[in-house]
Amino acid sequence: MQQSADINQRIARITAHLNPSNPQMEVSSILRGSDCRSKGGVAGFKVAVLGAAGGIGQPLAMLMKMNPLVSVLHLYDVVNTPGVTADISHMDTGAVVRGFLGQQQLEDALTGMDLVIIPAGVPRKPGMTRDDLFNINAGIVRTLCEGIAKCCPNAVVNLISNPVNSTVPIAAEVFKKAGTFDPKRLLGVTMLDVVRANTFVAEVLGLDPREVDVPVVGGHAGVTILPLLSQVKPSCSFTPKETEYLTDRIQNGGTEVVEAKAGAGSATLSMAYAAVKFADACLRGLRGDAGIVQCAFVASQVTELPFFASKVRLGRTGAEEIYPLGPLNEFESYYGFQQGWLGEGEKRASRKHQQGDFLCQEMIDISKIFP
Repeated sequence: MQQSADINQRIARITAHLNPSNPQMEVSSILRGSDCRSKGGVAGFKVAVLGAAGGIGQPLAMLMKMNPLVSVLHLYDVVNTPGVTADISHMDTGAVVRGFLGQQQLEDALTGMDLVIIPAGVPRKPGMTRDDLFNINAGIVRTLCEGIAKCCPNAVVNLISNPVNSTVPIAAEVFKKAGTFDPKRLLGVTMLDVVRANTFVAEVLGLDPREVDVPVVGGHAGVTILPLLSQVKPSCSFTPKETEYLTDRIQNGGTEVVEAKAGAGSATLSMAYAAVKFADACLRGLRGDAGIVQCAFVASQVTELPFFASKVRLGRTGAEEIYPLGPLNEFESYYGFQQGWLGEGEKRASRKHQQGDFLCQEMIDISKIFP
């Protein structure tokens, strides 16, 4: 009899929850979102995603909503933000989500942010040259960075918009013009190269990718990418054939995805995953966690190039330390020498004259953006 009574009570509680008869409950169900919490529901950081309705932006925003270090998540785009915001806001995690639509709401989206993630822009499409991509995305990045300089100049900026080798220098020029440039706070996201390197190396070694760490230096496009296979953790060695295979596959991972999708898209999901992994590292650095080291494309003196991807230590002010390349094997040294960023004096100058500096070629003439 007691068991039957307990069952009936549970059924009654469930029925009352599903069909509330209390008029006050019925009123509360139609509360407007603007009447609800105005502050974050949990202690943490305020993060903005600019380009949140795009192919990278949507999964990126969803994964950031799941991050326990995020208290407020602002989603901005020029189209479709209300729908993305409504969808993601239903997730039962601590971050409060707010959406912003159009350039007239950009400043509201950015005010008070600790971290700004920028996947905004268009992907490279069939028939589109790198100049075409640059001409579109450079203007977008410029506008967004002008907003950052005005509304949250102390925020750490994670720049994803391609071509990263060109958009990061553009962002730097915007911040310099506004008088807010802090090289530690502007980080080009090259994490996808690291994620791919970890995955592909793990496949060759028969390991769990989560146990592998491959530094990737240089830039974030094609031959500008150099995985340092001599510095893989755990320590290992590769045959010349394996080195060539891995280097080529890591450099051309984006093409592999584009071809597999047969014109239906590019590497959006893995890019979102990599961006969130890097953003989480930045947030842990902002929190003051020690020993947070990742690769990023930053203003650098590691080589003679003004911007370069290498290992950086993340902290409360962004990239607080930039590490040197470390010992390179013969293949890596020769590769860097051929690409024009290793070596000294006249020999290096001669190579640059003959071949062109591989990253400077990527840093397309910014006079197009800053006449």
